[in-house]
Amino acid sequence: MAKEVSPGVKALRKVVEDVYADARVAKKEGKLVGWSSSKFPCELAAAFDLNVMYPENQAAGIAANRDGEIMCQAAEDLGFDNDICGYARISLAYAAGKRASRKFDPETLEFVINPNSGKPLKDENGKVVIDPETGKPKKDPKTMQPYTVLDDIYEIEALPETTEKEIAYKNFRREAIKPYRQMRMPQPDFVLCCNNICNCMTKWYENIARMCDIPLIMIDIPYNNTVEVDDTYVAYIRGQFDNAIHDLEKLTGKKFDEKKFDEACANANRTAKAWLKVCDYLQYKPAPYSGFDLFNHMADVVTARGRVEAAEAFEQLSRDLDEAIKEGKSTTPFPEQYRVMFEGIPCWPKLPSLFKPLKEHGVNVTAVVYAPAFGFVYNNMDEMVRAYCKAPNSVCIEQGVDWREGICRDNKVDGVLVHYNRSCKPWSGYMAEMQRRFTKDLGVPCAGFDGDQADPRNFNEAQYETRVQGLVEAMEANKAAKEAAEK
Repeated sequence: MAKEVSPGVKALRKVVEDVYADARVAKKEGKLVGWSSSKFPCELAAAFDLNVMYPENQAAGIAANRDGEIMCQAAEDLGFDNDICGYARISLAYAAGKRASRKFDPETLEFVINPNSGKPLKDENGKVVIDPETGKPKKDPKTMQPYTVLDDIYEIEALPETTEKEIAYKNFRREAIKPYRQMRMPQPDFVLCCNNICNCMTKWYENIARMCDIPLIMIDIPYNNTVEVDDTYVAYIRGQFDNAIHDLEKLTGKKFDEKKFDEACANANRTAKAWLKVCDYLQYKPAPYSGFDLFNHMADVVTARGRVEAAEAFEQLSRDLDEAIKEGKSTTPFPEQYRVMFEGIPCWPKLPSLFKPLKEHGVNVTAVVYAPAFGFVYNNMDEMVRAYCKAPNSVCIEQGVDWREGICRDNKVDGVLVHYNRSCKPWSGYMAEMQRRFTKDLGVPCAGFDGDQADPRNFNEAQYETRVQGLVEAMEANKAAKEAAEK
């Protein structure tokens, strides 16, 4: 039986599909399409009616579609070190024209199927069909896929088109590129970068601009050493907003449209408020969904927070969750025995591997930091600047600890699962100190595991399962001690 999908989730899926579809149409019509870092002020681009795509969201989608490794390796073959961010490597390979494609026979123009792909074939009773010759489960032909190979769009476009056979081959090679939306994102005409996420962003986007010979519009947001954002920071960043507007006017040949800017700000605030409300439903016990659901919905708040459709979709999801609570329903497919905070960006290529041991032990992720970090709420331009200064990697450790411990308390967690993410060193670098403070201040056990947000080569499933098991044992001991103290 197919999993029931709520109206809000359906609406959110359509929003993201529309963002990618609109960009493809704009590119075909000769309009400008840009790439932007996820926390560049989208409101500025919206004032010029620009179609903007988000390489971080794209890289996460490529990794979740199991093509992170081939794209990371492609970037490494171009000379980029495998020690830099996996998102950056995927994005740089994509900017260079590299694509994950489906292998085919050049003579017959038929896909070459990987015999190890696909799901087990099941009979009418739902039982797995065993091959009598091999003693192994048969594969369902409908789910089997071709081998994955690397291709290059610039090589494809350079191919001759003088004969019918050459034309057919060239067209088939174009279509062999994997058809999911992240692998069909248009190439950029300009890039927008804001380094409030990390300094890797700066060099990443500089390289894209150099490789594609396109303009780079940069906003520098310094690391904030204090809890409050100083007025001098606001003035410095406001000046850069003005410069960005000037650069966008020069790029587009249009004047800054204040009415469209105000509309985008209103939509972005409405989206952020609805998103944060959805995040807060994890405070219910048991929770009506899992933090993994939040991770899936992040695509909307990243790619479309300035669109009214995103706000409406999150508001619908909020209504859906209200109904789920009234009816005692949850999207989590197991009884919730323990509640944990998942610290960091998920391992997108290994989501099933992350979820499996948690499900086995009844552990629900009811707190995350990554998702609510995109809830920018403000009332005026100065507040907008301050909001964009509050990215997790651009605030002092005291602010970071306070955020996380507040979420843990509000969402009633029993433990913390920390992802030491090889790709995101600014985030992972202070996690050991974070873990120490969580245990000291909250009295909850913590467990860390090594992984990567995009490159599956840096994740060890056995290590992760062992760490989850250890965390569960510690939470069990805590629970037993509390119950004994209450008697």
